[in-house]
Formats: sequence, C-alpha cells, structure tokens
Amino acid sequence: MAGRIEDYALIGDMQTAALVCRDGTVDWLCLPRFDSHAVFAGLLGTEEHGFWRLGPAHAADAKPPTAARRGYRGDSLILETEWDTPRGTVRVTDFMPPRDGAPQLIRIVEGVSGRVPMRSALRMRFSYGRVVPWVHKHEGRTVAVAGPDSVWFDTEAETYGKALTTYADFTVAPGDRIAFTISWQPSHKEPPPLPEPESSLEATEDFWREWVEHCTYHGPYREAVIRSLITLKALTYAPTGGIVAAPTTSLPEDIGGVRNWDYRYTWLRDAAITLSSLLRTGYREEARAWREWLLRAVAGDPENLQIMYGIAGERELGEAELDWLPGYEKSAPVRVGNGAAHQLQLDVYGEVTEALHLGHMTGLARNDYASLLQLKLIRYLEDHWQEPDEGIWEVRGPRRHFVHSKVMAWVAVDRTIKLIESGDADGPLERWRELRDDIHRDVCEKGYDKERNTFTQSYGSKELDASLLLIPQMGFLPPDDKRVIGTIEAIQRELSTPDGFILRYPTEGEDAGVDGLPGDEGAFLACSFWMADDLAMIGRVDEARKLFEKLLALRNDLGLLAEEWDPRLKRQVGNFPQAFSHVPLIDTALRLTASGAYGG
Repeated sequence: MAGRIEDYALIGDMQTAALVCRDGTVDWLCLPRFDSHAVFAGLLGTEEHGFWRLGPAHAADAKPPTAARRGYRGDSLILETEWDTPRGTVRVTDFMPPRDGAPQLIRIVEGVSGRVPMRSALRMRFSYGRVVPWVHKHEGRTVAVAGPDSVWFDTEAETYGKALTTYADFTVAPGDRIAFTISWQPSHKEPPPLPEPESSLEATEDFWREWVEHCTYHGPYREAVIRSLITLKALTYAPTGGIVAAPTTSLPEDIGGVRNWDYRYTWLRDAAITLSSLLRTGYREEARAWREWLLRAVAGDPENLQIMYGIAGERELGEAELDWLPGYEKSAPVRVGNGAAHQLQLDVYGEVTEALHLGHMTGLARNDYASLLQLKLIRYLEDHWQEPDEGIWEVRGPRRHFVHSKVMAWVAVDRTIKLIESGDADGPLERWRELRDDIHRDVCEKGYDKERNTFTQSYGSKELDASLLLIPQMGFLPPDDKRVIGTIEAIQRELSTPDGFILRYPTEGEDAGVDGLPGDEGAFLACSFWMADDLAMIGRVDEARKLFEKLLALRNDLGLLAEEWDPRLKRQVGNFPQAFSHVPLIDTALRLTASGAYGG
C-alpha cells in the first residue's frame, strides 16, 4: 500500500520526476518525460505495478522500516534519508542529475555507524504497471526491455532475480558507499554510458546551488520561498520551457472518490502564474523559455487557444482510464490524458496576457511575435467575452457566465492597453478602452449581489467562489472598495472550513453539482493563500500573517504541498507536489514581507 501523499519526497531532473516515500520506496516514476508511461506505478496500485525499495533489510512479513530523519541537502533537490536500526545508522542519498543524455535516478547508500544489513528490491513494470519487461544481463549490466523502452540497472552490489524482481542484499559499515543507478534509453539504441554517481552528485549539488543564488528574495520566509521555487523549477520541462501542473496523475481530491485527474501537462493558467512568481524572484531565463514555449504552442492558431498543452506543445491530450490500476487508496478511475483540454476558459486569456505584461515590465527582451499574439488574443475576446464558459475550475457541468472569467477578460484588455500605451505595440486604443469599460460595467452590474454586498460565482447565482478573491489582486477594483471587502468577508463566512481554510466553491446547496461531479473535496490551498493575500491588502495584516503561517504548517516535513487539504482527514489530497499551491505561497510571502506583517 502506498504511503500518505505527504509521506513522499520529490526528486527530479527538469524532464521527469520521482516520488520517494519515507520507507525508501520509489512508488512513482515516468520515463523519459513527465507525461511518459510510468515504470513505477505502485503509487496508484500495489507493488505488482512497479516500485524500487532501498533501505534496511526487514522480515518478509513486516512493514519496511520508516526513516528516522530525512531532508534535502541544503537548497537542492538531493534527498538524504537516514534510518537508525538496532545494528547502526545508514543514509541513502537520492537524486536525478540534470541531464543532456539518458535520464538517471541515482541512489547512494552510505554507512554512518555500526554494520547495517540492507536490501534493494527493484520491480520494473512498464506501461503503468501493465507490462512485465524482459530482464537480462548484457555485458555485466542488468537491462529491462519492453517495446520501445529499456531501463539499465547498474551497481557494484551482487544482484539476483526472484519473483520477477531484482534484489541486492548487502551490509554497510561506516565509510562504505554503494551506488545504485537506473538509466532509461530507447531500446533500439546502444546501451547508455556507465553512470558516474559521485561526480553526478557533485554536479547536481553545484547546479542547485548556482540556481538558488539568483533568487532576489531575502525576507523572513526565505526557507519556504526557496523550497517552493526549487519545486517549481523541478516542474519545468527544460528542453522546451513548458511547466507541468504536477508530476502525478490521479492522486484524488476526495479519497475513495472519482475526482482524479492527470496534471502532467502545461496549463496556460498554472504556467503563467508560475512564470509570474519566478519573475518576481529574479528568474528571467525561465520566463524567456516559457514565452518561447507559448509562442510555439499557440503558433498559427491563436484564436483557438487551448487551456492546456503537452509539455512540448502537443494539442491532443485524449483522456483514458487505466482499469488495471485500482487507484490511490482505491480512488478510481485512474486517468491519463485530460479531456478538459478543449474546454472554453476565458480567464486563460487574462492569465497569459498578465504573464506577458509582467515579463515586459521586468525587462524581458522584447519579442514582436509575443506582442502580436497578445493583440490577436484581444481581438478574439472582443467577439467572445460575453459567452459562458467552463471557468477556472474546469467544471464538467453546464457552461456559465463565471465572474472570474469576465474579470480576467478585463485583465487581458487592460494589460494590452498598457502595452499599446507604452509604445511597444499598435492597436485600436480607444475602441479597446471602451471594451475594457464595457466588461467592467457588465461584471459590476450582473456579477454583484447588492443585498449581500458580494460578487457571486456567476451571473444570476447566489453562490460564492474563491476565485473572486483575485479581483483586488488583478487591479479590477481597489482593495478598499466596499464591494471587495464585502466579498472577502462573505467568502470567509460561507467558504471557510472550521480550521479557517478556504473551499473553492460550495459542493452542496443551491448550485450543488456546479462542477458536474459527485462527491466532495478538501480546502483548495491556493484559495487559502489568496485569502491571506487579500487580508493583507485590506489592512488586516495580523490576520493575514496568522493564516499564512497556518498554511505553512500544512506543508510536509520537506516543505511540499499537494493541491488540497482535507480538513476531516487532516491530510493532503490531490496531485503532488502542486505548482498551483506553491506559487501563491511565494506571492503571499512577498506581500507580507513588503507590508512588514511577519512574526519575529
């Protein structure tokens, strides 16, 4: 059985990522890319679907021992896990070196004290646990082959096969270092080069140290901000600049339920807000790479902007169910691909335009095609902003006139007007100023409930939606506007959990089933950070700080956050780690630091 979601650590190489549990088991790894088929899919099933455990030896009928300590080595993505056993202490260092060639996962066992018996158990299952590969020796190396894929296993330890699993049993004493490496290679090619674990470890540490040095944030929440930035960097697909929403699929928003989605793609919204956080903390190169990815992905068809693409800009992300996987804690179905790719979500135009605007404002080198794209997006919005859509939460119910979508359409027009006013683009300025005013007026007349002094989820609805918290953050209305304050207070009353965290929207009541799905969900962490941001903006800074620090306390021991927090089960739920949770953490830390609203 897989561990709790927060029991996992992330390691990665900016092309794919692995999740490592507290007991030393790698339960999730897709090779060679984030969106490739999993080689270890035990996270969504059982050990029969693939895993790699490396830790102290234990009885066959006993649970693997949980580590006594673990942590990242400094500001890096190098994981160090230590076990204290009756026979001594042992450390395992896990990492994936940033690469140009074959992807590698390297695990180095180090004796700390005593003499500790260890075991490596490697069960590779291709195609999300469905295919048992042909495992054999090739010139002294172990290789697993199935179809187009091969995975090479290298170690100095003696290995043997049993029950379709590759084992190594060995003992480590102080000073001993034994390395284990798996490398992926197309099966028709020559074997990958022999790994060099120690030099790769040094190079990986150098990479992260140099990358972190570019961070311009030095405030009181630096530890949390740096860990979130490293996580966002790890979710970036280096060859193209695309950014995945999370490295996993089908970790449930509702344990045992059906709200299980594949997040291994580039949502324009998530990527745009990730880009904004990176820009605000000094990372222009990632912004430039993402802008180039965007221009390639949208090229030739900006009027039919998709809400998400593959990490290389692929458009077809057909959704399918993997019925041989029982799902995380029996949360089925397990899905790959994402059927929401072709939804209409008008807010995306605003998020993309806001990201391009921020890049322009922070000195990113001008790109004429980026400006041309921005103008084309506004011309599309001119004709379509009045249409209903599926909205930010990708509802699978009927389309509605979501207030947040209209607000973000206003943002798109507003930022494009600013681009034209700066002299870096040409467009019908007066006409678009009128369009901006028309959208603003429409939202304030149709999306605002005067009796309750709050904006609502959609035109004509009485329900609330946490995305309304973005109204002051986007500059649609000033923070001191009574309608903004009324909306913040209404969301606190109606969408708060007993712990003070924020739900996205009601899943019961007048608009029950607005998302077209059965079941419930936890508090959406991004929304809770938005609330802290808003409270700081309206001067309630002590309250904002307390909520922010409560949210920081939800992170796991490594500083990682999933998509949601289940207030009933007191655990993280949803895909993990989630960019859409770490981005607002950074943004709120920056705002609280600027306001001086932080503890001693």
